[in-house]
Amino acid sequence: MTHETPPTATEDLTPEKPEQTEMLVITGISGAGRSTAAHTLEDAGWYVVDNIPPNLLGPLVDLVARAPQSMPKLAVIIDIRGKALFADFKEALGVLENAPVEFTILFLDASDESIIARYEAQRRPHPLQGNGRILDGIQAERNLLADLKKRADVVMDTTGFNVHELSRRISQTYSMSGPMIVNITVMSFGFKYGVPADANFVADMRFIANPHWIPELRPYTGQDEPVKNFVLNNESAGKFIDLYVDSLTPVIDGYRAENKHYATIAIGCTGGKHRSVAVTEEIARRLGELDNVTVNVQHRDLGRE
Repeated sequence: MTHETPPTATEDLTPEKPEQTEMLVITGISGAGRSTAAHTLEDAGWYVVDNIPPNLLGPLVDLVARAPQSMPKLAVIIDIRGKALFADFKEALGVLENAPVEFTILFLDASDESIIARYEAQRRPHPLQGNGRILDGIQAERNLLADLKKRADVVMDTTGFNVHELSRRISQTYSMSGPMIVNITVMSFGFKYGVPADANFVADMRFIANPHWIPELRPYTGQDEPVKNFVLNNESAGKFIDLYVDSLTPVIDGYRAENKHYATIAIGCTGGKHRSVAVTEEIARRLGELDNVTVNVQHRDLGRE
C-alpha cells in the first residue's frame, strides 16, 4: 500500500494557466510603413510573419494557441501584394475572432502626397497601379482596404514621419512590458481646410478673439510668444483648457483599460495659424505631464496661406 503525503498549506496544486499569445495584425496602405513596423517589432522580441496568405492565419493561430509560451508576441503582416488571396481576409478574420488568441489590428495610413513621395524616392511602382499612375494604385488600394480600416483597433497616420519617428511610435505603442502607453496626437488645423478625418476629438477655438485681425499679431503664429500670450491669457481660453484636459484624463484611462493605444485630438480655428496652434501646444504640454502618455504635436495647416 502506498501512502500519499497530503499537500502542505504552502503547496498550490492548481495547474498554472498558460500565457495567451498576444497577436497583432498589421496592414494598411502600401508605403505607409509596414516594413518599418515589422523590423521594429522584431527587434523588440516579437515573432513577425510577413505577407502571410490570409487562409493560413487559422493554422498559424492553432499552432500558437497550443504553445503560447513559445510565441507570446506574434505580429502578422497582410497586404495587397497577395491581391488574389486578399478576398480570403474577411473569412480569416472571422476565424481569428473565434480563436483562443487575443488579437488587434493595426492599420498604417498616410496622405496620398506622402505615399507618392515615398514611392518616387524609391523609384518603385505601386503594386496596384498597373499601367496607370501611382495615385491610381493608391486609390484602388484605399477602396480595397476601406472596410478593414473601419475595423482596425488602431489607425496610425504616418504622414510626415521619417523611419526613426515611426519606429519610435511603434515601440511606444507596443512596448513589451510595463503599463500600456497611450499615444496621443494633438493636432491644430484650420476649419476652412476641412476637419481631420482621423480625429477622435474635435475642439473649436473660434470662440477666442482672432489675432488675425490685430495688425501687429497677424504675421506671427501660435508658436510665437506674442500670439501665444494673447490667446492663453484670454480668460475663456484658460477655462476651456483647464476643463478640457481634466475631461480627457478619464478618457485616457478608459482607452488604456480597453487596450486602445492611440488617439488624435484635433484643435481647430479658422485658418490653423494662431488660436488652434497656441492651444494645441498648451494642451499637449499638459497631457505630456500625465503618466504613461506620450504626446505628438502636429500643426497640419501652419504655413498655408
